[in-house]
Amino acid sequence: MSEISQALSQESTSSAASRLDVAIILAAGEGTRMKSSTPKVLHDFAGKTFLQRVMASVDALEPATTAVVVHYQADRVAAAARDYDESVVVINQDDKPGTGRAVQCAVQQLRAQGRFEGSVLIAASDMPLLDATTLRGLAAYHAQQHNAATVLTTKLADPFGYGRVIRDENGQVLRIVEQKDANAAEQAVDEVNTSVYVFDSRVLERAIADLDSDNAQGEFYLTDALEKAREFGKVGAWQAPDSLAVEGVNDRVQLARLAKAHNVRVCENWMREGVTILDPETTWIEDDVTIARDAQILPGSFLQGTTTIGEGAVVGPYTTLIDATIDAGAHVERSRVQGTHIGERANIGPWTYLRPGNDLAADTKAGAFVEMKKAHIDEGSKVPHLSYIGDTHIGTHTNVGGGTITANYDGVHKNHTEIGSNVHVGAGNMFVAPVTVGDNVTTGSGSVVRHDVESDAMVYSENTQHVVPGWKPKWERGAQDDAR
Repeated sequence: MSEISQALSQESTSSAASRLDVAIILAAGEGTRMKSSTPKVLHDFAGKTFLQRVMASVDALEPATTAVVVHYQADRVAAAARDYDESVVVINQDDKPGTGRAVQCAVQQLRAQGRFEGSVLIAASDMPLLDATTLRGLAAYHAQQHNAATVLTTKLADPFGYGRVIRDENGQVLRIVEQKDANAAEQAVDEVNTSVYVFDSRVLERAIADLDSDNAQGEFYLTDALEKAREFGKVGAWQAPDSLAVEGVNDRVQLARLAKAHNVRVCENWMREGVTILDPETTWIEDDVTIARDAQILPGSFLQGTTTIGEGAVVGPYTTLIDATIDAGAHVERSRVQGTHIGERANIGPWTYLRPGNDLAADTKAGAFVEMKKAHIDEGSKVPHLSYIGDTHIGTHTNVGGGTITANYDGVHKNHTEIGSNVHVGAGNMFVAPVTVGDNVTTGSGSVVRHDVESDAMVYSENTQHVVPGWKPKWERGAQDDAR
């Protein structure tokens, strides 16, 4: 028995199971089959990038060190990784291709930094549904079995394209054979490699030392390290309970299919929690959205970011909510709402555009073809239609006539408009900011309000109507008559 094998067998299961020392996340590939100028790992999945999702799942296991290996568009991927976790160690892979080479670079640099010992998790970053529960199960099995290395596997009805897990008669992993290198018997195996592993650091360091690229793709395969690891102890495999959690994405067809499967589960979960989703096929809900019971989500709705929907609220049809808060009993129809709070029983839409920074209180209204930005609308006030309200505060129980504009931009600065409570704003008004209108004011239709208006006043702009008879030349009028 080798020194490493003896050490593995003597280590206590309890201490090993509670510890994950190093996590190496592989994010160096271009993802050529995506046919994109964006690195594959930075593509979006349910509101987060692939890399962000995998890093979050790994972080839940609290490794002492997390490293991300980068190469293609290295600066861009590294910046994203640091944005997700400022303490991450970024490893630059050289031009030699393959996952094995990525891990060689990581081990070398982490060892030089004194950060490489104990148990090591290796995970690909193109599995957006890889979850912490699956990773914990893998790490626990690895520790309980005192394995030198453990690979996470799954079984697929159609394993084409995946590396096959080849076991011996005792169920131990002999090797993993890539699709292009597999013979007919090996291709018939339905258990596949997910590209997620746990190694003992001492085993990993020795197992990758002599990797070569003598294979169909001319790459350094990390899977070859599993055969070498057998020299130091047991190489096991733990089958993921949910194959969806370990499904990789290589092209946009796979991305769409996986996103759809995930969204179906999300919708079903909310329906079981008491939310009515009339048509799950056309309703998309990201992971950080929260919905209270008895809310209704109508067809064609997209709920994104940190959106929160209150009890009994109705959203849709054909509505997009991004980081929005919709209180109980509110109704948002055929609208786009971002970074906005909608109060209880408020009525929004149809065809309303609420840009970030709005706060609409209870029983308010933003009706058809209304746009708002940084507007604060107090209880009971209504902006029914065809208006733009920006950088504005409106008091309680004010009614804003159709076609009203708050002219908030002077070409240099955004200026504030203040409209009081119980104000009746006539149709076609323009408020030239900065301007303040007091309480109980009535404005005449077509008014341009450039100066402050005291409470209890009426304001209107004089607008003399001029009529010019016979404006059209006789010949033109005759041509129009002939056309009729």
